[in-house]
Amino acid sequence: MKQIADAAGVHRSTVSRALDPKKRHLVADDVVERIVSQAEILGYRPNRIAANLRLGRSDLVGVLLPDIANPVFAPILGGITETLSAAGYAPIVAEAGNAASEQISLVETVLSQRVDGLILATVSQDDELVGFCIRRGVPVILVNRSEARDRVSSVVSDDALGMRLAVDHLAGLGHRRIAHIAGPLSTSTGTLRREGFESAMSRHALPGIVREAAAYSRSAGAEATAHLLATSGDITGIAAANDLLALGVLDALRERGLRCPDDMSVIGHNDMPLMDVVSPPLTTVRIEHREMGRIAARMLVDAIKNGSTDIQHVVLRPELVVRSSADPPRSTS
Repeated sequence: MKQIADAAGVHRSTVSRALDPKKRHLVADDVVERIVSQAEILGYRPNRIAANLRLGRSDLVGVLLPDIANPVFAPILGGITETLSAAGYAPIVAEAGNAASEQISLVETVLSQRVDGLILATVSQDDELVGFCIRRGVPVILVNRSEARDRVSSVVSDDALGMRLAVDHLAGLGHRRIAHIAGPLSTSTGTLRREGFESAMSRHALPGIVREAAAYSRSAGAEATAHLLATSGDITGIAAANDLLALGVLDALRERGLRCPDDMSVIGHNDMPLMDVVSPPLTTVRIEHREMGRIAARMLVDAIKNGSTDIQHVVLRPELVVRSSADPPRSTS
């Protein structure tokens, strides 16, 4: 660093700030450019391990997902990684499942890597893992899901509004027998979207029919729809709690020789990648997942840097994306 300082004509402390992504903003852009150029010429690489041991940090952030194969989490993770990288942090991503004991065991392993904080997309309504992290004094931000107890900050979508948009669209098309394939009620998304569905149906003075799926998966959506059709044969529209469940609804309809939207209109929730190329293209509620990830990462970096313990809840507004899976029911076409 002394060699770089001499070559660039600056003090060694200026080199230190210019080569640190978290402090680079304190140095003029042209000076940073000159220092970085000299560092590259001299082949300098900062020893982050030694520096972080001295400062008691790792510049690593743990990101826990319930199902890494679920396409919903790709844009969330993209937003998290983009923001962390700009702030000089790197994510450690892990699939944690839904069992509290396994999640806690995994977090213990991640904490052994000296992570500076955690972003959790795994939480249930009364989450054991959140309590564990609080006891360990680890900065935590929740993303996509929140918990019933107001213990840590979160970034979520307005789930009740999203379901109201779906119900309003179906009711506006003339549907009067509308059902909801709900997500697991142990999650905030499952509970809030169900409550949003029931509230919206009440506003339209329509009876609400609900069938809870065992998981947020395509197979669980198909199974819940099969039970629904067996007991409520006059349904004309289904609002699913997420797109994977909606895909399961379409599977169940095809198995019974029913067509969407001719025989049944279907609306999803999330607007996962490729929902515009399924057959039929899925009408769904779009959530800004990438922005959700960006905000969660910014909040965590702020908590790490400033030691802030203030609890904030950011709620993003969803929007309805109309495609081809919902039409007026045959009786009113």
